[in-house]
Amino acid sequence: MFIRTQTNAKRTYLLLVENQRVNGRIQQRVLARLGRLDELRASGELDRLLASLGRFSEKLAVLGAHAEGETLTVGARIIGPGLIFERLWQELGINAVLRQLAGERRFGFSLERAVFVGVLHRLFAPGSDRAACKWQAGYAIAAAEGLELHQFYRAMGWLGEPIRQANAAGANAEATLMARTRKDLIEEQLFDRRRDLFSALDVVFFDTTSIYFEGEGGESLGQYGHSKDHRPDLKQMVVGVVVDNQGRPIMSQLWPGNMADVKSLVPVVERLRTYFKVKEICIVADRGMISAATIEQIKARGWQYILGVRMRRFKEANEAVLARAGRYEEVHPKSEDSKAPSALKVKEVWVEDRRYVVCLNEDQAAKDRHDRAAIVASLRTALKAGDKQLIGNRGYRKYVQASGERFAIDEDKIKAEARFDGKWVLTTNTALPARELALKYKQLWLVEAIFRTTKSQLDTRPIFHKCDDTIRGHVFCSFLALLLRVELEERLARRGWKLEWADIVADLDRLQQIDLNVNAKAYTLRTEAKGTVGKVFQACGVALPPSLRQN
Repeated sequence: MFIRTQTNAKRTYLLLVENQRVNGRIQQRVLARLGRLDELRASGELDRLLASLGRFSEKLAVLGAHAEGETLTVGARIIGPGLIFERLWQELGINAVLRQLAGERRFGFSLERAVFVGVLHRLFAPGSDRAACKWQAGYAIAAAEGLELHQFYRAMGWLGEPIRQANAAGANAEATLMARTRKDLIEEQLFDRRRDLFSALDVVFFDTTSIYFEGEGGESLGQYGHSKDHRPDLKQMVVGVVVDNQGRPIMSQLWPGNMADVKSLVPVVERLRTYFKVKEICIVADRGMISAATIEQIKARGWQYILGVRMRRFKEANEAVLARAGRYEEVHPKSEDSKAPSALKVKEVWVEDRRYVVCLNEDQAAKDRHDRAAIVASLRTALKAGDKQLIGNRGYRKYVQASGERFAIDEDKIKAEARFDGKWVLTTNTALPARELALKYKQLWLVEAIFRTTKSQLDTRPIFHKCDDTIRGHVFCSFLALLLRVELEERLARRGWKLEWADIVADLDRLQQIDLNVNAKAYTLRTEAKGTVGKVFQACGVALPPSLRQN
C-alpha cells in the first residue's frame, strides 16, 4: 500500500493504492482518492494525512508480520473477565467494603485482590482455591500478580472469621444460631450500599440446600443429616440463601449439616430485621421450612408470610382444605403456546381464622395421573409374576397393601393420591389476592435456580477445607460470584439482550491481549471481539482496548 499522484486537467490528486497480482501480472488498485494536492497542502491537511497513513501502514505491517510468524510473542493473557467484572466489582462497592473492613491489618498482600481472583475463578473455571491460584496466571487481573496459595487460604479464613461484636438489640443466641462472621458484615454493608434498589423490598424468598464434604468438613459445620444431594454417606452443611423478587442475592447463612430446615426460617428473618434493618417484609418459603411450631413463632412476632403446606402430612390441609368445595379462579389459561405460562387456577379456603390458597396446575395434574397410571400398571404386572422384590420399590410401595404373605393393589390409596394431582396448598396471613399469592410463591424458582447455579456452574461442592472459617469464606465467594452474575444479566436485560451465560463465559474467555516485539518495538495486540463480547462491554460501560497499540 502506498500513495501516488494522478494529474488530470492540470490538477494533481493524491491516491491511496495497492499492488495486486492478477493473472500473473502486477496491477494497481485504487483504495481511496484522498483529494487535490494543492488544497491538502494549503489547508495543512497533507501533513496530518501523511502522519496518519504512516501509523496505519505501521499497524498493517505489525499485523502482517504477526500473521506470517515474523514477530516475537512475549506473552498472551485473557483480558475479558478481568475488564468486565472488575467494573461490576467496583460499582457494587465490593472492593471498598473489603478494604474498609480489612482496615489497618497488615496481611503482606492485597486481601481484596485475593478475594476478587477467587470470585472470578468461580465464574469462569470453578474449582478449589488451589486451582484458582494456578488459574490466575493466564489472566490479566489488575494488581493480582504474584498471589500465592497460602494467601488465598488466609483470605478465605478472614471472610469466614467470627467477629467479636455484641449482638444488636433483639438478636439473641436462638435467633443467630451461630456466631456472626465477617462475611455477614460484608453482606449487610453491600445491602446498605444498594438500599435504594431494594426500596420495594416487601417480599423475600428463602430456601436451603445441602453441600457435602470430601473429608471431615471443618470443626463443626460438617455433620451427617438429610442430604439433598443424595449423599447420606458424607458429612454436609446446610446453606440458606435469601433473594429479592428480582433474583438479587441478599444474604446467605450456613449451619451444621444436621440442622433441620424448619429451624432455619425464624433466625433468618430475625437477621434480616435486626442487621439489615428491614422491618416490613413478607417471607416466602417452601413447605420444608415450616412446622406448626414455626408458624406459631412467626405469628407471635407479627411477621407476614406465604408458606407452602405439606399436604399429605398436615392433617388440616389434607382433610379440611382439599375437601372444601369451591370455584377455582383462573390465573393462566391453558394454552397451546409452549412459551405461555403453565395453566394455573386458584381458590381460597378459610378454616376458622386460618387462610389457605389451593393452587391447581392442570398440565401437572395430567402428568401426575399419567405417571401414577404407569406405575400401577407396572405394579399389576409385577404382582401377577409373583416377584415380591419389586414390592420394595419406593414407587410401588405406597400403592401396595400386604396381608401376611399376600400383596394386593391398594385401590383406596390410588383414589386418595388422585386428590393431590397438580395441586399445592399455601397458608398465609397476608391480605394479598389468591392469584398474587400463587404467583409470588412460584417465584421461589429464583432461589432454586441460584442453588442449581451454585452447585453446577460455580462448583461449590464438594468442599475440601478443614476449618470452619475457610469453608465459610469458600462458599461466600460463590455468593459474591452470583451477585456479579445477576448484576451483569440485569444490565443486559435493561438493553433488551438475553444472552446465554455459557456463551458469555466462553466469549469473554477468548478475548486476549498478546504482547509482541517487532523491529525492536513493543506492541500489544488484542484479539477479535467475537460473539457476545461487544454487547457485554456495552452493557457494562467498558471500552474495548484498541486492537493494536505501541507500548
